[in-house]
Amino acid sequence: MRVLALLDGTLADPEAPLLRADDLSVMRGDGVFETILVADRKPRELGPHLDRLERSARLLEMRLPERSAWERAVDAVIDNWPWETDGQMALKLVCSRGVDGGDGTPSAFAMGMQIGPDTIRKRRDGVSVATLDRGIAPDLMERAPWLLLSAKTLSYAVNMAAMREAESRGADEVIFVATDGTVLEGPTSTVVLAKGRTLYTTPPSTGILRGTTQGAVFRAAEEAGWQTRVETFPAEELLRADGLWLASSVRLLTQVHTVDGTRIAADADLHAELSKLYESNY
Repeated sequence: MRVLALLDGTLADPEAPLLRADDLSVMRGDGVFETILVADRKPRELGPHLDRLERSARLLEMRLPERSAWERAVDAVIDNWPWETDGQMALKLVCSRGVDGGDGTPSAFAMGMQIGPDTIRKRRDGVSVATLDRGIAPDLMERAPWLLLSAKTLSYAVNMAAMREAESRGADEVIFVATDGTVLEGPTSTVVLAKGRTLYTTPPSTGILRGTTQGAVFRAAEEAGWQTRVETFPAEELLRADGLWLASSVRLLTQVHTVDGTRIAADADLHAELSKLYESNY
């Protein structure tokens, strides 16, 4: 099941061609995107997702349609989703620079998609992760902004290659590590670590994406009396943590139970507590 909407609010056939063969999303992966969880007709963290989409577009120096157009497309998808049979969907917002040699008019759309069984399994059972070298220093974003390290671009070939490498190692997911051994992020997630009643995550200044789901978890945790810290930490802390999660819009707060083949602390009550705090936002 998929619902496809253009930014004027009209629907399109999700099985029919939409982009030209010379669109720069196809030719070069030149564009940006966001993926949003919509539950019971309500998009979660829509504002932060649109903020991040705008920031990514600024980093790419590309034209982005106005926010009201995205909101119109979001509403069109939500209004036409079969909520009576599917209570959640993944809503993807996509924008490319447009056609090669064109006037810069972007190609943009919103598409709602069913949440697959693998995602449901990871939510329910937790995941094993492999730590992989991302090949970047934690200060590289400041030194080389043209690498677009903190932009959510359509160029996800490296991220998907990392996921295939994890699979070849018998793991479900990846946690990237910087050249100095500090933790970065997952290919499609933000790392959240617990030590006592303090939650940790890596700062966006290292070149990672600002996590929308992680931000929601921290917001609710702070209101409940937890301490939160945004700072770098070495990969060794993954093994010593009282709890470890990958936070993403569609997989939610997914508990990690194994790191590089070693079982780690994965307290079911702690996981339930943090998941409940996250859900309390909505």
